[in-house]
Amino acid sequence: MALEQVLATIDKNLNHSLERLFALMRIESVSTDPAFAKNCRAAAVWLAKELSALGLDASVRDTKGHPMVVAHGKATAAAPHVLFYGHYDVQPADPLALWQTPAFEPEVREVGGRKAIVGRGSADDKGQLMTFVEAVRAFVEAEGELPLAVTILLEGEEETGSPSLLPFLEANKAELKADVALVCDTDMWNDTTPAITTMLRGLMLDEVIVKAADRDLHSGLFGGAAMNPIRVLGKIIASVHDGDGRIVIPGFYDGADELDPEIKAQWTALDFSESKFLGEIGLSKPAGEKGRHVLEQIWSRPTCDVNGIIGGYTGTGSKTVIPAQASAKFSFRLVGKQNPESIRASFRDFVRKQLPPDCEAEFLAHGGSPALQLPLTSPYLKKAREALAAEWGAPAVLKGSGGSIPIVGNFKRDLGMDSLLIGFGVDDDRIHSPNEKYNLSSFHKGARSWARILDALRS
Repeated sequence: MALEQVLATIDKNLNHSLERLFALMRIESVSTDPAFAKNCRAAAVWLAKELSALGLDASVRDTKGHPMVVAHGKATAAAPHVLFYGHYDVQPADPLALWQTPAFEPEVREVGGRKAIVGRGSADDKGQLMTFVEAVRAFVEAEGELPLAVTILLEGEEETGSPSLLPFLEANKAELKADVALVCDTDMWNDTTPAITTMLRGLMLDEVIVKAADRDLHSGLFGGAAMNPIRVLGKIIASVHDGDGRIVIPGFYDGADELDPEIKAQWTALDFSESKFLGEIGLSKPAGEKGRHVLEQIWSRPTCDVNGIIGGYTGTGSKTVIPAQASAKFSFRLVGKQNPESIRASFRDFVRKQLPPDCEAEFLAHGGSPALQLPLTSPYLKKAREALAAEWGAPAVLKGSGGSIPIVGNFKRDLGMDSLLIGFGVDDDRIHSPNEKYNLSSFHKGARSWARILDALRS
C-alpha cells in the first residue's frame, strides 16, 4: 500500500509539479554563453533550495565553471544507495524567430495530438531531472522518508562538454560513491514503451594532416609532377572500408564481440522500419556492414566516419593550386572491449603505410573513451525493468545508444558504479532545436516510474 500512496501523491500533485518545473525552466541557464553565468547559478540555487525543503542535505558547490548541486538523503531501511545524475544547463534558444512561443516562457499545449510541455529545457534536461525530484517529493510526503539512501548530483556544464565534472568527481569520490547510478538524460523506445539503455558506444577522435611540398603550388606549372596531398588523403579515406562496409584497419575488430543472442532477438522483434528511419533523413539504403540490421549498425557495431576535410582553396570561384597540405577529422565509434588508444595506434600505422614518397603525416588526438555495457545479469537492471513494465504496461526495451555519455564512463572508472540509463524523452522532442517539448505523459509517468524503481530497489 505504501507505493500506491506514493503514486497517488504524484497524481494529486501534478499541477504543482508542473508549476515547479515551469519555475526552473524560466531560468535562462544557458551554459555556453558567459552572459548567462548568473542565470546558471540561479538555477543551481533554486534546485538546492527545493531539495533542502524536502529534507535533503543540499548545497551549491562552486567549480571553475558553473556550480554543481549535491544533495544527500538518508533512509532508515537497509537498502542500496543510489546516485542520481542530471543537468540543469540548457542550449541557447537561437534562432528565436523559429519559436512559436518564447523559449523561456513554458506552457502546456497540444503538439501532434498530445499534450506537451513546450520550452527550452523541457526534455533536455530539466523536465527529465524533475521527474526524479518529484518522485522523491512524493515519498517524503506520503511516507515521511526516502525509501533508500539517495545522493543527487546536478551539473551546469553538460551542454558544453562537462569540463568541471571530472575534477569534481576526482575530488569528491568518497562522498559521491554509491551502489548504482541513475542517469535520466536518455529516451524511451516510443511514446508508450519504456527503455533502458544498456549499451553505449565508445569514441576515438583523431585528425590527420598530410603534407607534401613546402608551399602551395601553381597547378599549371607543377601539376602532374608534384604530389597532391588531397589526392593522397582521399585515397587513404577510401581505403578504410571494403566493399561490404567493413573497416580494414588491421586489428580494428579486436574486442568487438558479437551481440548477445537474447538482445539481438529482441531488437529484431522490435517494431522498427529501416526504410522509415532512413527515409526521414532523405536516404534509402543502409551504408554500414552488409548483413547487419540497422539497429546493430547504430547501436552495437564499431564505425569509422570522416567528419570534415580541409585542403586547398575553398573560397568563392576557383584558384588553381596544389595545396601543401590537406587534413581530415576522423571519429571512431567503439564497442565491447575495443581499446581507444590501440585503435588510434593502428589507425596511424595504417595511414603511414599508405603515404607515397615526399609525403608525411602529422596527427592530432582529440580524445577517446571506451564503450560501456551494463551486465544483463545486474539485479538493479532486473528490478528497474520490472518497475517500468508495471507503470507502462509494456516490457522495457533494452536498447543501445550510438552516441556516448561520458559521465557514465566516469562513474564506472572513477567510482566503480554501473549506471541505469532511464529517461522518458521521445524522438520528436526537438532537443537543441526551437520548440523543444516534453510530453506531459513523459513527465507524469516518468515521476511515477522513478517512484516504482526506487521502491523496487529497496526490496
